[in-house]
Amino acid sequence: MQLSRKAYRLIALVGFVVVSTLIVRTIRNYSASPANVQKQSGALRIAGLKQQDSSSLSLNPLLEEVGEPDGILTHKDDTDRPRANATLLSLVRNSELRGIVATMRDVERTFNSKFNYPWTFFNDVPFTEEFKRRTQAMTKAPCRYELIPKDHWQMPPWINQDLVAVSGEILVEDNIMYAKQQSYHQMCRWNSGMFYKHPALNDVRWYWRIEPNTKYYCDIDYDVFRYMEDNDKTYGYVINIYDAPQSIRTLWPTAMEFVAQHPEYVNPNNAMQWLTDNEKRPNHNQIANGYSTCHFWSNFEIGDMDFFRSEAYDNYFEYLDHAGGFFYERWGDAPVHSIGLGLFLDKSKIHWFKDIGYLHMPYYNCPASKKCSGCHAGRFTDAGYLNPENCIDNFFKYAHAD
Repeated sequence: MQLSRKAYRLIALVGFVVVSTLIVRTIRNYSASPANVQKQSGALRIAGLKQQDSSSLSLNPLLEEVGEPDGILTHKDDTDRPRANATLLSLVRNSELRGIVATMRDVERTFNSKFNYPWTFFNDVPFTEEFKRRTQAMTKAPCRYELIPKDHWQMPPWINQDLVAVSGEILVEDNIMYAKQQSYHQMCRWNSGMFYKHPALNDVRWYWRIEPNTKYYCDIDYDVFRYMEDNDKTYGYVINIYDAPQSIRTLWPTAMEFVAQHPEYVNPNNAMQWLTDNEKRPNHNQIANGYSTCHFWSNFEIGDMDFFRSEAYDNYFEYLDHAGGFFYERWGDAPVHSIGLGLFLDKSKIHWFKDIGYLHMPYYNCPASKKCSGCHAGRFTDAGYLNPENCIDNFFKYAHAD
């Protein structure tokens, strides 16, 4: 009897999805049929996407001596060059105070004590006085403490609660972390397309996302924001990994629906091959219905909010948001950002900060550099079984980024 009830719920779910204008195409067993693949390929042709021949990295570039990036650099003593319009940005809870203080200590030591960029902290509840006092004590730069508007954080009204309950059970069966933790889904949505809409950032262009309990190992003696601005870059990352495809089964098909409606948004010099690779992890591509699931791990990102505020990206986010996958599945901000960047941005404007030593458990970016300490060059993870999750070679294979 229990199995028949479950089957009924799934059938009802699919039926609702088919007739609803707030669509989620399916939550489970949405197969990558030849018809679906052909439909997606058609959308790509409409958008004028071209494939290119390229080669992958033959050696781990982090094992070679890594210096500062090529291009125009601004150092501490270059007083004739003004600071960029930028902030260090952190979405953090009061309960994460110890973790963010530890990370601030690293960021201030390696970078911000030289450039004095302001910190902007966001929370869905007011920050405590202790949080404000202890974080401000970590820096000479100004700190701002911002409350997220309720309509930016709460589950939007078009989300069907019954669907959320059913799909949450399916995510649990698929062993997806945070499957039924609503605040995690809210966080992913906010980081995907709401953060740049906060009034506190209206007049800010650049951000560096800082997470609590992350580590920074290398001295950064140049202004990373000025580097991005002066060298025509839009987005910077350190780690490229695969996502759990069961958490984003309908993300790529939904993105392709949007592309079919707006082929004009797709950049001619896109990273489509990276997004759709099916050679290295064919099972991921199949479960995710055409998406490789390789993405920029967005707990570290340095970005130009003008890109995210653009008509192409903002309309893309709104389309995804109304499809409901942030709550019916577990669409993360990392794949959402990565697909948007891979489609709508010239891939030459994406930069790997390979000189920045970084750890967000369980993954590292560890360069061979005299400016680094406490980080073993070339290390990706301490857990050997996780090494196959690294897909940065695919980004270089297909995107030729610096």
